[in-house]
Amino acid sequence: MKVTKENTAKPFVKWAGGKSQLINEIDKTINFNKSEKFTYIEPFVGGGAILFWMLENFPNMEKVVINDVNSDLIITYKTIKSNVDELINILKLWEAEYHAFTDLPEDRKVYYYSKRELFNSRKSDKTTHAALFIFLNRTCFNGLFRVNQSNGFNVPIGSYKTPMICDSENLNSVSKALQKVEILNDDFTQTLNHAGKNTLFYFDPPYKPLSETSSFNSYSKDEFNDNEQIRLKAFCDKLDKLGHQWILSNSDVKGKNPHDNFFDDLYKSYIISRVKARRNINANGNKRGELNELLIINYKKQQQYI
Repeated sequence: MKVTKENTAKPFVKWAGGKSQLINEIDKTINFNKSEKFTYIEPFVGGGAILFWMLENFPNMEKVVINDVNSDLIITYKTIKSNVDELINILKLWEAEYHAFTDLPEDRKVYYYSKRELFNSRKSDKTTHAALFIFLNRTCFNGLFRVNQSNGFNVPIGSYKTPMICDSENLNSVSKALQKVEILNDDFTQTLNHAGKNTLFYFDPPYKPLSETSSFNSYSKDEFNDNEQIRLKAFCDKLDKLGHQWILSNSDVKGKNPHDNFFDDLYKSYIISRVKARRNINANGNKRGELNELLIINYKKQQQYI
């Protein structure tokens, strides 16, 4: 991975399945060169690691579109883009208040759960709601975003003593980077409406769980199950027929069960690579570590002279 500059935007939330560790591998698959004009679309933006890397390394992209079904996340992206100063002021205040309870664990719990309740009421203005989203991500257990079927955020308080709740420098960098980005909150299939002549899609959907207890795809109240994985593959087929390039990442279920050919069969018409990655979000620390993930593309990499 390239060294990150101090003022380079980076993910503003911790997100299960974040893709920072796959940047080198994704870089190897991209056909467009650094000076080329093209459209970049990310239908499952999540924490945005690849988005911010693309914005930094392909400055001549003429159109950038991100989407996510998680409306809380998208409200936060839009707020950072359009109202970052007010957002920073709120987070600075909450950070000071939260740190004041460092040696008062019961008072800190009351403070955290009152913020969680306010978030789940979804009655705040959008800037406050975005601040609540970031606050909870920075203070909850393991930085995990998880909601139940009623769309209620249900992660307990974390054990961080003095977490950085307001990273104002990065929030300003993210706001600057997002000025050229169109932000959507829709089904992934709707992103096709924004494709141009030369378009690259990067798909980072909720991963297929490696086991019944390893599912971290509860980013929204609607489950992204096997039927959704199949629907996504059908969308990839459609893009392929239209001549668009795409990259897709997912879990390597075959690594857990050698007889599980779900993705190998589903994407057998395309190029499947297995790459090393790390899973850093798991309730059980012993289960964090290196494993294979899949990178699937629908085109052959061409030699470039940049």
